[in-house]
Formats: sequence, structure tokens, C-alpha cells
Amino acid sequence: MDKAEKTATIKEFARSDKDVGSVEVQVAILTKRVTELTEHLKIHKKDHGSRRGLIALVNRRRRLLSYLNRKSHSRYLDLIRRLNLRR
Repeated sequence: MDKAEKTATIKEFARSDKDVGSVEVQVAILTKRVTELTEHLKIHKKDHGSRRGLIALVNRRRRLLSYLNRKSHSRYLDLIRRLNLRR
């Protein structure tokens, strides 16, 4: 993910103008990285280092989503709908 794509993702999911680290932004960035790594692993099936990194990203995203679900269920539902995540 290049800088322009990351900035666009932050603007799309930010809750305010100066928001760069809310749960929504973090989950959106992690989702983009998970998608990119998944595509990489479809080609490079034996890249176990990247697979380990993918598992770590998915686990971090899962923890952030469960935190958001506990704190604000409506924000959680809106986020998984916008990112097309199944839960």
C-alpha cells in the first residue's frame, strides 16, 4: 500500500478531520493490507514468513473489531458493512 492509497483510506474512514488513529481507520488500513497479502500468497504459496505476518494482521484486526463491538455496536455494524467483512 503506497502513501496515497493509505491517505485516501484514512480520509474515507476518519471520524473527524484530524482523525488518523481511530479504531475504524486502523481496521480499514489492516483490511487493505490483509487483502494485498492474500493476493500475494495466492501467487507465492510457499512464502511462510508473509503467511505468518498475515495471521498476525488478521488477529490484530479481530481484536480491534471486538473492542469496537464492546464499545459501540452501531459503529461496529457500520464498519463491517462498509468494509464487506463477515462476522
